[in-house]
Amino acid sequence: MTYTKDQFSENLFWDVHFEDIDFQKHAPYVVQRILEYGADQDWRQLVSIYGLNRIGEVAMNLRSLEPRAMSFIAAITNHFKEDFRCYTLKQLNQQPWTY
Repeated sequence: MTYTKDQFSENLFWDVHFEDIDFQKHAPYVVQRILEYGADQDWRQLVSIYGLNRIGEVAMNLRSLEPRAMSFIAAITNHFKEDFRCYTLKQLNQQPWTY
């Protein structure tokens, strides 16, 4: 199925050519963008494209995700934050404090 740029907020895919996005192949990119920067209508469109289970699977394997977005998707999909790859990578790579 093809999607148009009008179905999403204009700020989501500003750095790529929208026509080049393959929604099946680039699912991690699309899910991360919408979780971090999307509006309510973008979220609804994302759920209609992938379904909640697939969104949860993709989000659990992302290398980075904003804490707010991770908490949201963890609550929606009934997973623990510790199940997410971005959570465990963040814990392993803590930066020293800067004063």
